[in-house]
Amino acid sequence: MLNRRNFLTAAIGVAAAGTLAACAKEDDNSSDSAGSGGGGKAITLGFSQVGSESGWRTANSDSVKSAAKEAGYTLKFSDAQQKQENQISAIRSYIAQKVDVIAFSPVVVTGWDAVLKEAKAAKIPVVLTDRSVETSDESLYVTLVGSDFTDEGRRAAKILEKVIAKAGLKGDVKIAQLEGTTGAAPAIERAKGFKEVMDAEHKDDWKIVVSQTGDFTRAGGKQVMAAFLQSNPDINVLFAHNDDMAIGAIQSIEAAGKKPGKDILIVSIDGVKDGFVAMSEGKINAIVECNPLLGPQLMEVVKTVHDGGTVERWIKTKEGDFMQDQAKAALPSRKY
Repeated sequence: MLNRRNFLTAAIGVAAAGTLAACAKEDDNSSDSAGSGGGGKAITLGFSQVGSESGWRTANSDSVKSAAKEAGYTLKFSDAQQKQENQISAIRSYIAQKVDVIAFSPVVVTGWDAVLKEAKAAKIPVVLTDRSVETSDESLYVTLVGSDFTDEGRRAAKILEKVIAKAGLKGDVKIAQLEGTTGAAPAIERAKGFKEVMDAEHKDDWKIVVSQTGDFTRAGGKQVMAAFLQSNPDINVLFAHNDDMAIGAIQSIEAAGKKPGKDILIVSIDGVKDGFVAMSEGKINAIVECNPLLGPQLMEVVKTVHDGGTVERWIKTKEGDFMQDQAKAALPSRKY
């Protein structure tokens, strides 16, 4: 796994077009508005998004689209529907179209070297957004705009300490973990950060008794949590890698006759509006924020890269942590 401290975080340029695999969903938002900063030809940005699996992802896509429009860039956007082959097809389409910059949020961390080498050979700079990749040659991409997922996992563990203390939970902490998409950077790194704190500070009293991917979706969270409760009915904590899975899990917890936020304490990551609604209702105890509004920063990076400038390898996104008693006050400020 690449060290995320070598990365640039904060934005996401969006794009895609051309001939994608038949199963890929194409949303060509191209606009030929001139506004690249110098009054000449607009920068053409090709972006392949992971999909639309969650409220966070929708907000992320909207941020990229609106920021590209604001900057006057010609934007091409593709929804990969959580399939790596669709993203690779989209990137190859951008290379064929000779776009100025390619950006994408990779579905998984591995398997990108070949297509990245094609982009490098075509002299088209590549910016990673939101998620990292594993590669044999770091020169195949310029920078990463995204969050520190390992730190988010650590913060989730630290805020769980506060949740447990506030709830007065005594005895063993039996944790169910709803993981993100298998092989995706946030799933790998959030689990890693959480376990770091757990092993260092709670080796004797915390235990992850069951862990499985819910693929970052509400439907996945609901289905997997129902299975968790069948196999481990004494679970008293849920750590969900995103809000959508936590919201799906709440449905299964309630269907099992238990009270989310009380019988099963819940900590999740993202901070989307629906997550704050659930927190204001007492059903989620705490949320670690992962800011999806990366568009404006990404557009700045795209312009710098296009103009031949250099960029830092990592700019950290500003994020916060929220407890249940802060939810109602914070809810009006949730724009996504």
